[in-house]
Amino acid sequence: MMRRCAPFLLLAALLGVGCSQFPTITVQPSTATPATPQPPAASAEPAAQFDPQASAQVHTELAALYFQAGDPKTALDEANFALRVDSNYVQAYSVRGLIYASLKENAKANEDFQRALRLAPKDPDVNNNYGWYLCEIGRTRESITYFMAAVSDPLYRTPERAYANAGTCALRAGDFDGAQRYLLQAVQVARDGAPAARLQLAQLFYQRGNFNESRIYLTEALRAMEPPPAEALWLAIRIERRLGNQPAEAAFISQLRSRYPTSPEYQEFLKGNFQ
Repeated sequence: MMRRCAPFLLLAALLGVGCSQFPTITVQPSTATPATPQPPAASAEPAAQFDPQASAQVHTELAALYFQAGDPKTALDEANFALRVDSNYVQAYSVRGLIYASLKENAKANEDFQRALRLAPKDPDVNNNYGWYLCEIGRTRESITYFMAAVSDPLYRTPERAYANAGTCALRAGDFDGAQRYLLQAVQVARDGAPAARLQLAQLFYQRGNFNESRIYLTEALRAMEPPPAEALWLAIRIERRLGNQPAEAAFISQLRSRYPTSPEYQEFLKGNFQ
């Protein structure tokens, strides 16, 4: 199931790290994006100035915002409106595909992604979104092709997100070497420090038994995460336990207990599951 992850930002991206993450949703921003979106009535747009593509863009942005806010029904209404005014607006199909995927309407999701790919086969955002959809339905190895198609576009503004998605999906496929390679590339090209990719690298190095390297990447990720997510604190506890650093372990336990007492991670701690 797709879960929402707080670190991911709409219009630049719907992404979350460490848990199932949303793929990039890039919609070229309009002159203003409402903080609390209210769907404009169709009649509010003067007929003399009506621009179908601009209208579709605004409603696609609203669809993305509502989707991020956890309202897929309204998001779907906005995406449908966008496509009524411009039936060839590629990003509306891409966003609607993600909405349908979150509702487990996979046939409709696939139809929208295929339509978007027919309209713009080289669009990096469409390729990234479709790759994530494939990964979510278990076609992990196939998804990598689309992430790599996304990053092959030199004008792609957020290649780090496609690399991070590729790393996540390679890890799901059991390809540890590929996952490490893609996540390192995400870190190298990112302009924001890539805390999400660094957290995933920390988890990967932990799984591979390289606890010192895992600590390095987790420390770097935590510098950019406030508050630190429960999964990062739980990983920190296990790393410090493996390295025999009891004071650091105790400090992270205290944070996990005080911040996330009902979290699955804290329950694992209480059970003593330190794998």
